[in-house]
This record gives sequence, C-alpha cells and structure tokens, in this order.
Amino acid sequence: MTTNMPRTDSHFAGQIPALYEQLLVPMLFAPYATDIAFRASALEPSRVLETAAGTGAVTRALAHVLPAHVEIVATDLNQAMLDRAAQTPIERAVTWRQANALQLPFDDASFDIVICQFGAMFFPDKTAAFAEAHRVLRPGGVLLFNVWDRIEENEFACIVTGALGRLFPDDPPLFMKRTPHGYFDRHAISHDLACAGFDSTPRIETIAQRSRASSANAAAIAYCQGTPLRNEIESRTGASLDEATSMCAEAIAARFGSIDIDGKIQAHVIAVQC
Repeated sequence: MTTNMPRTDSHFAGQIPALYEQLLVPMLFAPYATDIAFRASALEPSRVLETAAGTGAVTRALAHVLPAHVEIVATDLNQAMLDRAAQTPIERAVTWRQANALQLPFDDASFDIVICQFGAMFFPDKTAAFAEAHRVLRPGGVLLFNVWDRIEENEFACIVTGALGRLFPDDPPLFMKRTPHGYFDRHAISHDLACAGFDSTPRIETIAQRSRASSANAAAIAYCQGTPLRNEIESRTGASLDEATSMCAEAIAARFGSIDIDGKIQAHVIAVQC
C-alpha cells in the first residue's frame, strides 16, 4: 500500500522530539511499549531490530525485559528523535542507527524479530517496508508491530482534530486522522503483509488503553506542538500555534475537565511470522 502523504507528516525535528518524549510517551506510547516488549520477550529472540524507534519508548521497555545477551538495534528515519532517545539513561547497550525502514542497511536473515511501534502508518509505502522487514528476518522470525485504530476510538486525538477543524474551516489540519489514525483497516494490513511476502496469516488483536495527562493544556500541547500536526498549524493563517493549542485545550477540558484527565485510546497489535 503506497500513500501520498505530505513530507511534513514524517518530519520530527525542532522542538518536537523533546515535547514528544516529555508528554506523548507517557500519555500514549508507554502502555503499548510495555505490551509489545513482553510479547517480544515471549518469543525468546537473540537479535532484535526496532524500526521507527522514535525517542526510545519501546527500546527502553525491551532493554528492561529481554535477557542481557539479546542484541537490540534501534533505528529511526529522523536523527533528531534518536538523539533525544540517546539522552535518556538506558540499562544496557543499545545500537542506535539512523535508517529508512524502506531501505534497511542490514543483511538478509539477520534478525529474529523486527518490532515497530506506531511507525507503519508513517511509511509512504507500507508493502515495501514490510518486505524489508521480511528480508532481514530469519526463517521463522516475526514482525511485531502496532498501529492506532480509527480516530473515533481515540478520544483526545478526535477532539483535537475537531477543534482545529472549527478553527481552520477552510483548510482543516488533518494530520492526526490522515496519518497516525489512517492505517487501521485489518484487511488492508493483511493484504499489504501478504504482498510483502508473509505467507502466514497475521494475528491481529485490538487493545484499548487509557491515556492520562496532568491537564487538558498538557494534552493539547502534546498533540499540537509535540507531533507533526505542529507543522500543519504553523503553515496556516488566522491563528497562531499558541492560539490553536489553547482552543484545543478548551475543547478537551469541556469533555474531560481541566486537570488529571483520562481518555480512551485504542490500537491494533499485529504479529506475523516468516
């Protein structure tokens, strides 16, 4: 599956990596990182590749649960995200490497597991990325990844997108719906995996979690300023980034209150064997 997404959708730089790690990791990614790390551990790998590692939420979870002899290689397209990941203490050696998931710089059949948390949605060619994962996996190896479910099942993201649509009615910023929450169809995922060379039937499990933030304002900053949604907002006229963030905070507060907020998030976890 090839998608035509703006280049800014996968541009994580500037202030985004720091805000991503500070706010989005605990809000969205930490619960699923723990889940996927334990799934990986149960497969008893000796060498693990992570693609789209971001600021290292899954990497740290893997480092915590995998035996010391297991080699962990963590990659991301954006060097700025890896630089931020390397700033956080980790309890064991990890190889950090800038790499494009569509052109992995690794030998054939060199990993037991390829893991990707919430990265597949950003791949402009999903089938090509899955084919690369298949290439570097050893026979019997497993591709283990997760993707967000549709935006309506993810409350904060849905509210933010709706608020921005009202603020910019002529050109609504649709990053969240288009990309993070744009690759949720189980049949499309299965089709892309089959086209990439995976002959076995993927196991797809839908898991709901809770997203928690200290305040509505913190959640709004996380989405509006800690993701590429920021790039869309800043490219528009009629309201500043701070004004857009404030409007989103008000919309979240109207539904969940101003402090100690808690909303539903939901994702698919997919495992497929070579």
